[in-house]
Amino acid sequence: GGIVTVTPHGGFDAGLALANGLRIALNASSLGGVYTKVSHVASSSHRQLDDAALATAGIRPGAVRFSIGLEDTDDLIADATASLDQLG
Repeated sequence: GGIVTVTPHGGFDAGLALANGLRIALNASSLGGVYTKVSHVASSSHRQLDDAALATAGIRPGAVRFSIGLEDTDDLIADATASLDQLG
């Protein structure tokens, strides 16, 4: 599968809420495999970087990476939409 990065409005807190609000995708710091996984970049793989270092690396604090697995596409979209809707 592919990797997709989504950055919701609202910065760090919104990205973390998006990742934590998903029901199908599994939160993981290491992406890949047959199941969809998700990682809030600023609180996992790049947690050692402050906002300035994230910006230098081209990473916004709210960025969430999805490693797309074999689940039904419509289910994944509905899951992401429901999580985004919770953000307000």
